[in-house]
Amino acid sequence: MNRLRRVSSAAAMAVLLCGAMGLAQTASTTDLTGSWQGTLDVGKGQRIVLQVHKDGAVGWKGLMYNLDGYQPETGRNTTAMSFDGGDVQFAVGPLDVKYEGKLSADGKAVVGQWTQAGNPPHALTLVRADGDAAWALPQTKKAMAADADPGWEVVSVHKGDPNNMNSGIQMQGRDVVIERKSVETMLLFGYGVHKTQIFNAPDWVRSEIWDVKGYPDVPGQPSIPQFQSLVRKALVERFGLVSHTEKRDLSVYALTVGKGGPKMEKSAGEANQLPTENDHDNGGQRIMQMGNMKMRELSLILTYFMDRPVVDKTGLDGRYDFLLKYTSDEMKAPTDGTALPTIFTAIQEQLGLKLEPVKTATDVMVIDKVERPGEN
Repeated sequence: MNRLRRVSSAAAMAVLLCGAMGLAQTASTTDLTGSWQGTLDVGKGQRIVLQVHKDGAVGWKGLMYNLDGYQPETGRNTTAMSFDGGDVQFAVGPLDVKYEGKLSADGKAVVGQWTQAGNPPHALTLVRADGDAAWALPQTKKAMAADADPGWEVVSVHKGDPNNMNSGIQMQGRDVVIERKSVETMLLFGYGVHKTQIFNAPDWVRSEIWDVKGYPDVPGQPSIPQFQSLVRKALVERFGLVSHTEKRDLSVYALTVGKGGPKMEKSAGEANQLPTENDHDNGGQRIMQMGNMKMRELSLILTYFMDRPVVDKTGLDGRYDFLLKYTSDEMKAPTDGTALPTIFTAIQEQLGLKLEPVKTATDVMVIDKVERPGEN
């Protein structure tokens, strides 16, 4: 009987200790480690996941996913994060996102506000999520074989719909979607050239807009070079493009690294994921959000916006996330001192890079033949 009492007393003490430990863990408000999630009240709702860990060198670090955004499988590193006295703050610089919130007394939720690109704030409550309660992250799309040279299994070409507000060149799953773009724009993307590198093109190549849609004959998500190859083949097969290359002395911009080194955030995206680029221009000022971007790809994009070709001379490997804000049209920009810097200053101050004008022998594209395609 005494032995039973001793066993029961020991068991009771273990239960009390476990209960106390469990209570202490539940009530702890000093640890953000783990996965947090919540729905942002924007449009039809955007599910945000934030994975937090402690980094001894810099404090707290997070990896943020927007499960209802473009390329939801791509996480974005926080570029600033703090946790002090229950106050939680983080930023994702390349997306121009800032969040400020307060950890609840039970340590299970952060109630706060999300601000992006200077727009009015939106309420966002993040709750701890473990096990079955945690939202599943999308799987990274399987990459096309690196040595594949894809053609078109199906491709259609139509005159661009003037009532369609969408415009772009992008991959949607396996589908290639080009909406409301001129042949000149397709040449710029497909061949990686600037307008000043195209010679002997008829006027309609610049003025008429087209839609090109289809999917490749090789499975997997193409890389940027494979994507460009598909666009080139559409131009040859459907627009009858015939061209040749010559060397001519042209003025170009060399993209180099500034004295202080790059200021861009290393991307958390995987090497086989496509880069993302989202830009908007308002009042003569442009904001460009770049994700998973190689410098060669940045040079290609900058070439589209500049008055001459941009050549990558940075020597930087890897992929980066960053935000670039600059005045694109000084005639439309604010005159009250709030205007953004020029692109040359912005690239140096915000990215730690430089654009330097040089003149060099450069490949140019001479159009021998191009024609309007028949409707599908």
